[in-house]
Amino acid sequence: MLKKIALTLFLVITLAVIAILAIASTRPASYHVERSISTAAPPQAVFEVLDDLHRFREWSPWEKLDPKMKVTYTGPETGVGSSYAWEGNSEAGSGRMTITETTPPNELILKLEFLKPFQSTCAVRYKIASENEGSRVTWSIDGNNNFVGKVMCLFGSMDKMMGGDFERGLASLKQVTETAAGAPASAETGTTTTAKP
Repeated sequence: MLKKIALTLFLVITLAVIAILAIASTRPASYHVERSISTAAPPQAVFEVLDDLHRFREWSPWEKLDPKMKVTYTGPETGVGSSYAWEGNSEAGSGRMTITETTPPNELILKLEFLKPFQSTCAVRYKIASENEGSRVTWSIDGNNNFVGKVMCLFGSMDKMMGGDFERGLASLKQVTETAAGAPASAETGTTTTAKP
């Protein structure tokens, strides 16, 4: 009797796993997450903060995940080739981001490489547009969903997993850039969302 129950349970679990894997295989092969915010700081002031990876820790939404996080900077102080690598606890993981392209003062593109707890490579883009006396900053990320990523998306989209972090980071970036520019704080504090699977 016990063997029959165990066999039935095994078959049910096996079928459930097969079903999950089959459904996961139909999920999108790529993802896009995007958030925007307005700041009273002019585009050049925003660009200078983003272009200097040594300042990333001032506004990073992940900084508090591991106060003892080890950070290493390589390459030039700013601009193309400048790199920021981190190694933290299980929550922070480890990885590296490198500036690959800049168009001052309107755009920066970075290569983001996650090493732990999983490996993946993404493209990060910051767009800075003039808006009134300040700027509109858009932070986006594009990546490919490997099979593990597709399974994870069954339980929550990348937008839900990363969107909140982007919003917190942009709110901090707004404060940092307005302070750096000596600009009065702008009235808008919220972010806008543009999400794709």
